[in-house]
Amino acid sequence: MGKYKVWVYAICKDEEKYAEGWMDSMSEADGVSVLDTGSADGTVERLRGKGARVEAEAVVPWRFDTARNRSLELVPEDADICVCTDLDELLRPGWRAALEAAWTPEATRASYRYTWSFNPDGSEGAVFWYDKIHARRGYRWVHPVHEVLAWQGEGREVRVSAEGVQLDHHPDPAKSRGQYLPLLELSVAEDPEDDRNMHYLGREYLYYGRWDDAINTLQRHLAMPTAAWPDERCASMRYIAAALIHKGQYDAARDWLLRAVAEAPHLREPCVELARLLYTMEQWDGVLYFTGCALAIRERPRTYICEASSWGSLPHDLRAVALSRVGRRAEALEQARLALALEPSDLRLRRNVELLERE
Repeated sequence: MGKYKVWVYAICKDEEKYAEGWMDSMSEADGVSVLDTGSADGTVERLRGKGARVEAEAVVPWRFDTARNRSLELVPEDADICVCTDLDELLRPGWRAALEAAWTPEATRASYRYTWSFNPDGSEGAVFWYDKIHARRGYRWVHPVHEVLAWQGEGREVRVSAEGVQLDHHPDPAKSRGQYLPLLELSVAEDPEDDRNMHYLGREYLYYGRWDDAINTLQRHLAMPTAAWPDERCASMRYIAAALIHKGQYDAARDWLLRAVAEAPHLREPCVELARLLYTMEQWDGVLYFTGCALAIRERPRTYICEASSWGSLPHDLRAVALSRVGRRAEALEQARLALALEPSDLRLRRNVELLERE
């Protein structure tokens, strides 16, 4: 037993292949509660076989916040710390000791390192800091999708950083996200003044290839008085640019990406995306300038506004090609080698190095 009573809770449906591995990674907790929302496979049996307390209950109409709140109700009232994860997420061993070392009697919420995606070679892709560990009382999940924990307790929310707690996400690529768009539209309808919902809805339209809807919705986000976080504003500008690129409007996309760079000069992403567009337009001096700006940013942000490609081989790869095109072959080779070092299994990057070495 540790200093605090730590309890894991989750929602699930048809996740038999994840159940036992997930339970093993959560085994440092004092207990696990799961709300199963309609599994037709062996998920419930496998979870119970590993010691989880499982309740089966349909959530109709489906909303993620309703399901999360119901699963939170399954956590014992005397728990000190609640750890919310999904079954496709694994905590690395030693997480409990690291969490208890960071937690204080006054704490209400903890942030921790989260690897949202992995590259094909197993290296980390998108990485940011998550905050779904919280006190038993004072919190409630809100929004039908992309749900968030809202502090509703007395006094102020007190956050701690749980260095050493690492959560890894291994999503099932076969799972559909088809329910996200209608639920996001519902989120905006329920709370049209919530800038976060508006941003996510615009991004979802982009995923669906609804370019004009994406542009219009993201511009609505940028016009909202509450849309003040530079990182998210920058992302909306980048997504508008992406939609314009798909529409073949490169000059307009370039202008939006220039705005994105100015909005959040501390982020690599707008610089890399602008460099990639200028690469397409064969404007090599611009590629060199903005890849240089990107690579000068060495500290990876802790927020979810973080693209794996900006922290992988891409900036070096773009720079290598641009240097080669302007005749600076020795520098191009150096950048090509740096790109290959970050993704050694990429055959195209390897061929680039070999070609530059021959030249």
